[in-house]
Amino acid sequence: MPIGIAILAIAVCAILAAAVSWFVSAKRRQMQIEEKIGNATDKARSIIDDAVKTAEEKKRESILEAKEEAIKRKNELDEEIKTRRAEVQRYEQRVTRKEENLDRKTAAVEKREAGFAAKEEALNKKTAEVEKLSQQRTQELERISGLTSEEAKEYLLKTVESDVRLETAKMVKELENEAKEEADKKAKEYVVTAIQRCAVDHVAESTISVVQLPNDEMKGRIIGREGRNIRALETLTGVDLIVDDTPEAVVLSAFDPVRREVARIALEKLIVDGRIHPARIEEAVEKAKKEVENTIREEGEAACLEVGVRGLHHELVKYLGRLKYRTSYGQNALKHSIEVAQLCGLLAGEVGLDIRLAKRCGLLHDIGKSIDHEVEGSHIQIGTDLCRKYKESPIVVNAVAAHHGDCEPESLYAVLVQAADAISAARPGARRETVETYTNRLKDLEDITNGFKGVEKSYAIQAGREVRVMVVPEQISDADMVLLARDITKQIENELDYPGQIKVNVIRESRVTEYAK
Repeated sequence: MPIGIAILAIAVCAILAAAVSWFVSAKRRQMQIEEKIGNATDKARSIIDDAVKTAEEKKRESILEAKEEAIKRKNELDEEIKTRRAEVQRYEQRVTRKEENLDRKTAAVEKREAGFAAKEEALNKKTAEVEKLSQQRTQELERISGLTSEEAKEYLLKTVESDVRLETAKMVKELENEAKEEADKKAKEYVVTAIQRCAVDHVAESTISVVQLPNDEMKGRIIGREGRNIRALETLTGVDLIVDDTPEAVVLSAFDPVRREVARIALEKLIVDGRIHPARIEEAVEKAKKEVENTIREEGEAACLEVGVRGLHHELVKYLGRLKYRTSYGQNALKHSIEVAQLCGLLAGEVGLDIRLAKRCGLLHDIGKSIDHEVEGSHIQIGTDLCRKYKESPIVVNAVAAHHGDCEPESLYAVLVQAADAISAARPGARRETVETYTNRLKDLEDITNGFKGVEKSYAIQAGREVRVMVVPEQISDADMVLLARDITKQIENELDYPGQIKVNVIRESRVTEYAK
C-alpha cells in the first residue's frame, strides 16, 4: 500500500510538472507571438508613414512641374503672338504701299486718257478736213473727165478685166509648172506633215488592245507588290501595260500585233485564274504563245483552203496567218489578201490567164506586212525577199514587188494584182469609211463643183479621187478654165475631209453647127 501511494504521488507530480511546463511554454509562445504582432504593427505603421511622406513629395513635385510647363507654354504663346503681330504689321505696310502705288498709277492713267481725248478730238477734225478735200478732188476730177466716179470705175474695170484674167491665168500656169518641178523636193515634207496630222488615230487603233477587268481591285493585283507582276508581264511579252484611271480596263500597247495578242490572251487567262505572280505569269505567257502560234497556223491554212492555193511552204503559211493580227487603215490584212486573191482569180478568168497562179500572186502580195515590225525595210521589199527565200516563181516575186508600182510589172499577173489591190482598198466601207459617208462625200464633191458659175455638169469618179467638170464654152474661156480649176480645188480643200488627193479636171468643148440646104 505505501508503495502504490508513492507511485501514485510520483505520477501526480510528474503530471503536474508536465502541466506546469506546458503552461509555461504556452505562455512563452504567446508572449513571442504578441511581440511579433507588435513589431509587425510598428513596421506597417512606419511603412504607411513613409508612403504618405513620399506621396506628399510626389504631389508637390507634380504641382511644380505643371506650373513650370504652364509658364513655358505661356511664354511660347506670347512669342508666337508677337511674331504674328509683326507679320500682320508687315502685311499692312505692304498693302499700304500697294494702295499708294495704285493711286499713283490711276492718276497717271486718268491724265493719259485726258491727253488721248484731246488727241482724238484733233484727229476727228483733221479727218473731217481730209474727207472734205477728198470730196472736192473727186468733184473736180468728175468735172474734168465728164464721168462720175461709178462710171469711171466701171470703165476702168472693163478695160483691165480681160488683160488681168489672161495675165492671172498665165501666172497660175507658171506657178503650177514651178510647183511640179519642186514636187520631188517637197514630197518628203508633205509625207511627214500628213503623218503628223492624220496618222494619230490609225496608230492608236492599230497599236493598242483593251482588256476588260471584273473590278478595279484587279488592277492592284496585276501591278503586284512593288510592281513585280506588271514588270514580269512586260518583260516576257515585250508589251507596255498602261494601268490608268480608265474604269475596269487595262490597255496593252505595242507595235507588234502578235506580241500584243499574246499579252492579251495571257492577261485574260490570269484574270480568270485569279493567281497572279511571276511564276504563274511566265506559265500563262508560254501557253498564250503556243495558242497564238496554233491560231496563226490554222488561219494561214484556212486562207489557203478558202482561196484554193496549194503547195505553199509551211513558213509562208505561218506568215500568212500572222496577217490576221495586222490592219491597214482599219482593214484586216488577211481578209484584204484573201479578197485580192479572189479578185485576181476573177480577172484572170476574164482575160484567159492561169487562175491559180493569179490567186497565188494576190494572196502573197502583202506577205511582208506580217513581219514589218521585226524586219527593216518596206513591206514590199520584205515580201519579195520572203518569196525568193521560199522558192516562189519569178512571176509571183515580181507581182509582190510591183503591186504598188515600185518596179515595172513583168507579166500580166503583176498588173492584175495592182488592179485587185486598188479595187479592194477603194471599195466603199473597206477602209475606215461607211457607205453612207462615202456617198455623202461624192455628193458634196459634185455639189461644190456645180455651184460655180459657168459649170454645166460635174461627175465624181474613181471612188471620189477625181472630179470631171463640164463647163459652158460661151461662159468660160480657155484662160478662165485655169482659174476655175484653182478655185474649185481651194474650195474642196477648205470644205471637205478626204483621204489622199482629188484630181480636178475642167473640160471645155466647143461645137460649131451648120446646116447644108
